[in-house]
Amino acid sequence: MLFTEPRFALFFLVCFTLRWLLPGYGLQKSFLLASSYVFYGAWDWRFLFLLAGCTLTDYWIGRAIGAASTQRVRRAWLVASLVSNLGVLGLFKYFNFFVSSGASLLTWLGLAVSAHTLEIVLPVGLSFFTFQSISYVMDVYRGQLAPMRNFRDYAMFVSFFPQLVAGPIVRASDFLPQLERPPLFADVQFRRCLALVFVGYFKKACIADNIAAVIDPVFAGPSGYGPGDVLLAAVGYSIQIYCDFSGYTDMAIGIAGMLGYRLALNFDAPYLSTNIRDFWRRWHMSLSSWLRDYLYIPLGGGRGSSARVYANLMITMGLGGLWHGANMTFVLWGLLHGFALCAYRALSASGRGARLVGWPGAALFGWLVTFVWVVGCFALFRCPNLETFVSLLGQLGAAEAGSHLRSSLWLLFAVLGGVHLAVRRLRAPLGGLVLQAPAPVFGFALGVASGVALFFTPVSSAPFIYFQF
Repeated sequence: MLFTEPRFALFFLVCFTLRWLLPGYGLQKSFLLASSYVFYGAWDWRFLFLLAGCTLTDYWIGRAIGAASTQRVRRAWLVASLVSNLGVLGLFKYFNFFVSSGASLLTWLGLAVSAHTLEIVLPVGLSFFTFQSISYVMDVYRGQLAPMRNFRDYAMFVSFFPQLVAGPIVRASDFLPQLERPPLFADVQFRRCLALVFVGYFKKACIADNIAAVIDPVFAGPSGYGPGDVLLAAVGYSIQIYCDFSGYTDMAIGIAGMLGYRLALNFDAPYLSTNIRDFWRRWHMSLSSWLRDYLYIPLGGGRGSSARVYANLMITMGLGGLWHGANMTFVLWGLLHGFALCAYRALSASGRGARLVGWPGAALFGWLVTFVWVVGCFALFRCPNLETFVSLLGQLGAAEAGSHLRSSLWLLFAVLGGVHLAVRRLRAPLGGLVLQAPAPVFGFALGVASGVALFFTPVSSAPFIYFQF
């Protein structure tokens, strides 16, 4: 069930109405929990047992950690949770990848093997809700969070449908306190939420889906396209994945807000970043902060020798790439970003970075280098395999290949970049206009904008890109 589908609008209308009309906060939360399971079951009802099983397992492990009398027992329960969650991820997401990769390695070494893989369907949103469960158990283990006693509230934290299948990754310390006291209907900023839902819809349906229709053939068969087409496709995909994913996040935040709950910001104009570290502070912020707090820092973070810190960065980003899926393109994408972070850290530590900052145009140069690097890495991320990426790179020098994509797309991309910059700079005044405009003016503007959006919406809805992760 996609946010952009008409049936979701009907589903949400029922959820919204009953959420605010049912008597008693306990009954309202029970209804939202049931609604979340209906939403998830619409993809494949069989995976409801997986969601419920993961929820129940970590709920009881959290209680067991809280009741444990020794650190050794606490650690054993933590290991049990990690084994359970990572085991589920490994089975559904990486089983075939590791089997086929191992078989390829043995074949390369001269050992004849036959790899047998299973047709395992990947449950939608698996990476997101398992990471949420892991963060809860680790916070309980660290003593930063008390074990949850109310199972319904914990189950709602894991399965809350606005962010269940594609984030943002919610921290228990942020969401569970919101379940303790009933939110007031009068406190909900409906205009802001509606505006977010509209902006998210426009990003996804009107920008991302239309760009996909143009650039997908380039990534499917690069050999028939020229250098200009390859560059357009690379830049186009960077815009597509941002509009697709941030569009989902905008809609998720707006939908959750109308139900009375607050979700964290997940994007902050990432393509305006002037260095790679700044990019990762703005892109998929819930994942990057999760990797920092639950992987990078436990590995040692920035402590120790330079070699140790660089190793921590490479491991963190490599696993962050692998989190996206069982494909070497994702792993290499993560490692390339890890290399860039190491290079930035080394440059900053040497003092050369400080000298560069003082140069005229340094910010523009930093932005250009960062943007080119990010676009190139996203081209790798988009390719179905390494062979396609190599072919894509080869076409950059293929003068004989004709140009098939319209060069006017550059103008469209430039306009979108200008909007990206303007929204960042004018966020506060634009927010003020939304909240303070007279109701008839706001309603009329939203109606006109919705009509324009529907005009540019493709006939068929495409799944959000991050559903596959």
